[in-house]
Amino acid sequence: MNNHLRENKLKKVFDTPNGKAFIPFLTAGDPSAELSVEYILAMERAGADLIEIGIPFSDPTAEGVVIQDANLRALKGGMTTDGVFEIVRKVRERSQVPLAFMTYANPVFHYGYDRFFAKCEEMGVDAIIVPDLPFEEKEEMEGPADAHHVALISMIAPTSESRIQEIAREAKGFIYVVSSMGVTGVRSEIKTDLGAIVESIRKASDVPCAIGFGISTPEQAAAMAKVSDGVIVGSAIVKIIAKHGAEAGPELYDYVKAMKDAVAGV
Repeated sequence: MNNHLRENKLKKVFDTPNGKAFIPFLTAGDPSAELSVEYILAMERAGADLIEIGIPFSDPTAEGVVIQDANLRALKGGMTTDGVFEIVRKVRERSQVPLAFMTYANPVFHYGYDRFFAKCEEMGVDAIIVPDLPFEEKEEMEGPADAHHVALISMIAPTSESRIQEIAREAKGFIYVVSSMGVTGVRSEIKTDLGAIVESIRKASDVPCAIGFGISTPEQAAAMAKVSDGVIVGSAIVKIIAKHGAEAGPELYDYVKAMKDAVAGV
């Protein structure tokens, strides 16, 4: 898939009747590889527009305790980067839903940039999100990612306007807008002025913006969708999987459907 086709596939994520996407996240291998495949497919059936797959890592610095625990469970269960690629391969036998990896710089570096992104291209992974990769140091990873037609997604946190626009100008695929400072996790309220951040991004780029970190209820999802192009939810989904384990499929389907309906109803 060339860069143009990849960009088109990611644009289609936001090509919904109201232009708003719902993007759920799960940790690969929690509770097992087989169930990860089933849960990804269940979330697609429930209306997910793109699915983020977390590659387990022993030191996930951007994550709160819910996703940290999921990482540890997956690693304890023997999940590896190759195991995550195998999950994607099995998903691709049954679905062409857009997929993005969420991981850290260390696992990609140790796998080898070119080898990692060649495998992403082969398996049909459309994008990658790397929370601990500084904007100033992204070239080293972005070169091989571009060569293999994988969008390296820019993250924008509540920061200065000049910084926001600098990052936005170079963004590809979509922009991950971090709703609040700190780590991932469910929050009762989100106080950041996200409308102003998205407005600032729009001055520099027309790449779609999706808001993540702390969103868990349909009400929050609808509020975030009003000021952006999409909503990303991780911890709330990982909590459902942690609670219900092998029986989480129907619960996940119902939750993702309710969130997608909330985003679609804006």
